[in-house]
Amino acid sequence: MRDAVRHPWVLGALVVPRSVIEQVDEEARLAYDRDEESCGFLVGPAADASRVDGIVPMLNRANKLHALDPEAYPRTGRTYFDIDSMKFENAIRRGDAEGRPVKVLYHSHLDVGAYFSPTDAEVAKMGQDEPPWDLAYLVTSVRAGGADERKLFVWDPSGQAFVESALTVVEDP
Repeated sequence: MRDAVRHPWVLGALVVPRSVIEQVDEEARLAYDRDEESCGFLVGPAADASRVDGIVPMLNRANKLHALDPEAYPRTGRTYFDIDSMKFENAIRRGDAEGRPVKVLYHSHLDVGAYFSPTDAEVAKMGQDEPPWDLAYLVTSVRAGGADERKLFVWDPSGQAFVESALTVVEDP
């Protein structure tokens, strides 16, 4: 259940240092070279809800799962990402306990724009009516090996949909 009081970053309007965005872009470029989406999460201080200042890349398991069982996992890492849910949930609990919560789940799109696809929405909702995690979602577009745009999305409970939100990139302190 979403808790905008305890986790106000779910409302969006996040601020991120340029160095963190550059790391997200680099992860996206490296994943593009492997013909797969990048994925991971961004963290920041609990005391400054709008600030994101760290990146934790995750392994995209989609290609490995597809190779093991293409019928059960028909999509490859080029159009889908799959992270270890246990590691992710542990990171969320640990971040909350340590005052550096996970605020954003990020991934990239290859050779298409930075949009929140219907698949992205269904994965984020985990088969429920709304996302189970208090997160914002960052999508980075990579075309021809270069990151060309990024957009932040948040869940709008009144509209029951993901909507674009402001993401401000600032120079590093």
